[in-house]
Amino acid sequence: MSMPAHAVRFKQVDVFTSVPFKGNPLAVVFDADALDTNQMQAIARWTNLSETTFLLRPTDPAADYRVRIFTPGGELPFAGHPTLGTAHALLESGYRPKQAGRLMQQCGAGLIELEALSGADGMPNAWAFAAPPARVTPLAAHRYAALSTALRSDAIDFSATPCAVDNGAPWLVVRVDSARTCLALEPDAAALAELAHSVDTHGIAVYGPHDAADPATFEIRCLMAGGGFGVGEDPVTGSANAALAGLLSAQQRRPGARYTVRQGTALGRAGNVSVHYDDARGKIWIGGPSVTIVDGTCRLSQPARFA
Repeated sequence: MSMPAHAVRFKQVDVFTSVPFKGNPLAVVFDADALDTNQMQAIARWTNLSETTFLLRPTDPAADYRVRIFTPGGELPFAGHPTLGTAHALLESGYRPKQAGRLMQQCGAGLIELEALSGADGMPNAWAFAAPPARVTPLAAHRYAALSTALRSDAIDFSATPCAVDNGAPWLVVRVDSARTCLALEPDAAALAELAHSVDTHGIAVYGPHDAADPATFEIRCLMAGGGFGVGEDPVTGSANAALAGLLSAQQRRPGARYTVRQGTALGRAGNVSVHYDDARGKIWIGGPSVTIVDGTCRLSQPARFA
């Protein structure tokens, strides 16, 4: 059945999980070339999810597709879970990549490469994106006290210098002594927002190592600072995990060529993120599964009335 002119295809997917309602939701609007920025922003504000993406025809011949990424408060050049969720929705709709097992996404941050994860990664039918280049700025030492105040914690591991990492979605990445400490944090929201804004980031990405017998290498929590990007805690965050992976490499703290991250635990979610250092190709792959929750159409205007 053909769709009326006032509607487009729409999916809502859960990212970094294969279990519905345990990941980070994303709205995906197809065939969005006729929409302008104001219309996209209005739809993103209405979905009220952390991000809504809009699929468009690429303008770069190397790209499979182009995507614009919106929060309820503004547009982002790049974000991780929207990258994976959009790819999942597009492939599920029947799209065939230009190269089997690979996709090239065009977005505000340029071209982002994606590849299918094999079953060997423990995540069949999942995809990974190549982490984009990032700008890294160490947190000035005179701000350490403000950081401890914001997190209400004296367990920050300052031997791993906290850094603002901007790969299109900026985060202040902070290490604490353990996953247990990370999960127990009860931050001071006002102090957190003040610090995050002072270093021009969305919020603080706090991570801690799990014990060897635990199901993941690290636990991470992304504590939002508002400013148009929401407040509270983001369930599962691709950009922050890409920032962490790059920072671990720069600080010579890699736990191995591959590791896993658990996120969303404090929110009752079960986010599952895989990281692969692909030194042969000079890439860091951030991956995970996605599952579709809602599949249908999105009405864009009131249909004409008939007498």
